[in-house]
Amino acid sequence: MEATLPKFDSIFSIDCVIFGFEAGELKILLIERNEEPFKDWLALPGYFVEQNESIDDGAKRILHELTGLHNLPIKQLHTFGEVNRHPQGRVITVAYLALIRIMGQKELTPITHYAKKAFWHPVKDLPKLAFDHTEIFQTAFRRVRKRLNYQPIAFDLLPEKFTLTQLQSLYEIILDKKLDKRNFRKKMLSYGFLKELSEKQKGVSYRAAKLYKFDRRKYNKIFQAELAMEGGS
Repeated sequence: MEATLPKFDSIFSIDCVIFGFEAGELKILLIERNEEPFKDWLALPGYFVEQNESIDDGAKRILHELTGLHNLPIKQLHTFGEVNRHPQGRVITVAYLALIRIMGQKELTPITHYAKKAFWHPVKDLPKLAFDHTEIFQTAFRRVRKRLNYQPIAFDLLPEKFTLTQLQSLYEIILDKKLDKRNFRKKMLSYGFLKELSEKQKGVSYRAAKLYKFDRRKYNKIFQAELAMEGGS
């Protein structure tokens, strides 16, 4: 016999969509829930905002409590307010989005009993998530795909030093299509914000490739110059 869940008035919650890239796979940060509703289900890291905190402060606290991570560059993505999205009553959730480097972020330890564990899960075989978290994930992924065309967000996911193959692989995964190797590399190098290093890959069984680094300062100068040209035209 199922337990009767308590009802409550309209309140706010936070759900965090955190993307990472590792070993050629785009991944998302998930938790295994440890309470009803949807106990034992996989879900985005999320919980209720307390009465005495702001939405942004609540997002930082909740993410830290459920995953052990802190100081991530999370930003508001979208508000989800379907009437029946939560079985216990009217819950409006504010989704937050971040793209981070998984390197150095592998040790995930929830510090609250609300989550059994937190871990990185490949996006390509994501199961059905609790609540409307699948919809929230899809909204976030569409936003990332759109931003990829006009913002250098790929470099938030890649290691500080990366190969052009890694960069192309990430683009192909997000855009969900195969890209011509020669044209992709020519286009990326033509922008002028990729710095070729005097280093190559280490510890690989195949021919080591050159390493590159994203020059954000140069990117900002190029971007500002383009804006100035548009403003003067």
